[in-house]
Amino acid sequence: MEFSLFYVHVSMHIFQYIRTSYDTKADHLLHLMLKEWKMELPKLVISVHGGVQNFRMPSKLKEIFSQGLVKAAETTGAWIITEGINTGVSKHVGDALKAHSFRSLRKIWTVGIPPWGVIENQRDLIGKDVVCLYQTLGNPLSKLTTLNSMHSHFILSDDGTVGKYGNEMNLRRNLEKYLSLQKIHSRSRQGVPVVGLVVEGGPNVILAVWETVKDKDPVVVCEGTGRAADLLAFTHKHLADEG
Repeated sequence: MEFSLFYVHVSMHIFQYIRTSYDTKADHLLHLMLKEWKMELPKLVISVHGGVQNFRMPSKLKEIFSQGLVKAAETTGAWIITEGINTGVSKHVGDALKAHSFRSLRKIWTVGIPPWGVIENQRDLIGKDVVCLYQTLGNPLSKLTTLNSMHSHFILSDDGTVGKYGNEMNLRRNLEKYLSLQKIHSRSRQGVPVVGLVVEGGPNVILAVWETVKDKDPVVVCEGTGRAADLLAFTHKHLADEG
């Protein structure tokens, strides 16, 4: 399979991306990431799920979330995977990386997997083997959103729809499952661990958690961030009481 390589300049940030079909095979994507983008196979995948709309996180909680996420990624050589957009939980992840970038030179691989159909300023991203400028300031009246420039790589999942989320989740989960089959060391049977991280979120997040635990991957829930996260935390507590 041939890939087109794209590079985007946003202020001082450069990220790489590909626009691909929502049903692209995971082995093709991983080949691109390791061979073309020269990413290193992770020793851990932190898959962040949460709201796609903006939400406020209490400042103390945001600080704990940011420091914990960056420390976990930095010390383990993890990839962070998010929706990659400039709103909601992906923006909170971007804020954590922004604070980190001023303190450390070590790069953290952060992969955004959004639907192509929700991205603002798409024209800037169309081309083949191009280097282009991307405008991260969106139209406040638009229902679309821009990409979060603190992410290092993007896989833009296209199923032909406009303004709809959901198609990207299968692509993302398939990639995460394929990553979990990769051996960290050639002599080891240990695959790459995948950990879900839930911050706020709606019904799609609960579905994503179900898919994750069904595959026996652990999930960390940030209680106090609202909506799906708090509902999951409440349910887990009361189920624990019943054994």
